[in-house]
Amino acid sequence: MDRMVSRTARRATASAAALLTLAVVPAHAATPEPDPRNSAAVALPAPDMAGLRAVLRTLTTQGAPGAIARIDDHGTVRTAAAGIDDPTTRRAIGNADRFRIGSVTKSFSAVVLLQLADAHKLDLDASVDRYLPGLLPDKRITVRHLLSHRSGLYDYTNSMFANSVSGFEAVRDKVFTYRQLVQLSLKHARTNAPGAAYSYSNTNFVVAGMLIEKLTGHSVATEYRERIIEPLKLRDTFYVHPDTKIPGRHARGYLTPDRAGANLVDATDQTVSWAQSAGAVISTTRDLNTFFSALLGGRLTSAAQLAQMERWTPVNSTTRYGLGLRRRDLSCGVSVYGHTGAVQGFYTYSFTSKDGRRSLTALANTSNNGTVLNTMAGTLESAFCGKRTKAIQGSSLTGRGSDVTERHVAYEDIAPRVARD
Repeated sequence: MDRMVSRTARRATASAAALLTLAVVPAHAATPEPDPRNSAAVALPAPDMAGLRAVLRTLTTQGAPGAIARIDDHGTVRTAAAGIDDPTTRRAIGNADRFRIGSVTKSFSAVVLLQLADAHKLDLDASVDRYLPGLLPDKRITVRHLLSHRSGLYDYTNSMFANSVSGFEAVRDKVFTYRQLVQLSLKHARTNAPGAAYSYSNTNFVVAGMLIEKLTGHSVATEYRERIIEPLKLRDTFYVHPDTKIPGRHARGYLTPDRAGANLVDATDQTVSWAQSAGAVISTTRDLNTFFSALLGGRLTSAAQLAQMERWTPVNSTTRYGLGLRRRDLSCGVSVYGHTGAVQGFYTYSFTSKDGRRSLTALANTSNNGTVLNTMAGTLESAFCGKRTKAIQGSSLTGRGSDVTERHVAYEDIAPRVARD
């Protein structure tokens, strides 16, 4: 669930954001490309823990009450934390805290569907209409189009969260059906023809949830649990929709107000019904590292289906999108694989190396703050690129000891009004 931007970007109207999605994109964006990188292990430099801690401290100066990160590296665990969980109690935030992972949920949904493809219950290139007759207005939209954000279906959260705080308060306790969310999308024109271009839309993964339930006869909660959570022994990962509470010890999340100077909005308790299979999972840094390590390590799908996940559509100069999976190309030449997430009150970065042997998950307990979101990219640089040269240390964006190649990268997922990348 990502979608927070700087004050300047937030001034853009919802209609302007919609128009941006109609912009001409390079022709190559319409054709997914296989990952050309060798799957063999790549020797990575040691993580820069001083740089990572500096990034987390920087986040707390930019509006996040607290920030945490965990690196799992060939069996070695490294953790870092800065700031607080709750401005009232002043409790320190920590890596044992559970939190809402936002659009990292999309990778869970994609894994379930690819397992169904492995079982020959789903054809990625079949029309969605084969499985959900009459749901969508265009029979050319395939399952692959959904999972790669190339369906052209309008993202209903653009309108839902045109005003971030009031939009959130209107839905925080509301329970939607999947069909209601799809209907909110279909009230708007599509952004492009099926397969023609990449255009991020949460609607795609709402339909993915419908496919999971139709093909299995079970809820997405059951499928996440039986196919991913229990096999990987993810003890802190839950799908509690439509309950509003995060069970057990958890971080509180704070939505940055629309008006400068106003108090942070405690957004911890909510149904996340407006996201569901696109963004409602709860987890921890430990569990997310375990998940992505298992996925890239080939323990959740066949090699053939993992290769399908890694057929990339270019997003910008440093980002590619596969099937519910992102690839980020770092300044040191290393590529990492995972997903970003934003839901009101929480920003998450969760990525792993090509072989799944080094993983990083980082959290900041705020949202609707584009400066914080972009600074979090520095956690990847510290975790996978190691110590940088003095020439690029001290970046105002990422904190001392880290660097990113682009300072104005925008990210998407679920959350109010985030610019498209």
